[in-house]
Amino acid sequence: MEFPQIRRAERDVLLRFLTAEEWPFHVRPKLAPDDVRDRFEKGEFTDAFWIVDDGAKTGLVRLMELDDGAPQFDLRIAAAARGRGLGEATVRWLTEHVFTNYATNRIEATTRDDNHAMRRVLTKTGYVKEAHYRDAWPAAGGLHDSIGYAILRGDWQTGTTTPVNWADE
Repeated sequence: MEFPQIRRAERDVLLRFLTAEEWPFHVRPKLAPDDVRDRFEKGEFTDAFWIVDDGAKTGLVRLMELDDGAPQFDLRIAAAARGRGLGEATVRWLTEHVFTNYATNRIEATTRDDNHAMRRVLTKTGYVKEAHYRDAWPAAGGLHDSIGYAILRGDWQTGTTTPVNWADE
């Protein structure tokens, strides 16, 4: 797998990729071309990378808030490429990329409670569940719980996980 940075000249390729299908576990599952163009022009894809598997662009990962001490990411894998381990490989790559290139102590991830595949990926890659926000994620048909995960630099370096102290009250 490769993770080349999305170039400015690839705006229309990105637009077609993001609008070609629905993203069921995102707040906006169907993206409009004008929305993607606008977000691209505002620089929201400056720190975005293709997920290339066997020469094909099968997904993308976008890093956000890299300078605020707790970066986050948006991961999208095309429906036809899901279930092949690309999510796990991508999260491992992005974790190493962020901790190697940025002075941050943690990386955060948020997903819906019913996105079981993403929750498994986060757990397998060393991210720890730190938050459970009830009815916090708007979706068609109602609200879902939002689940927060994070990995600490020290845990990544040692291959361990520091548990959350849930018994602090």
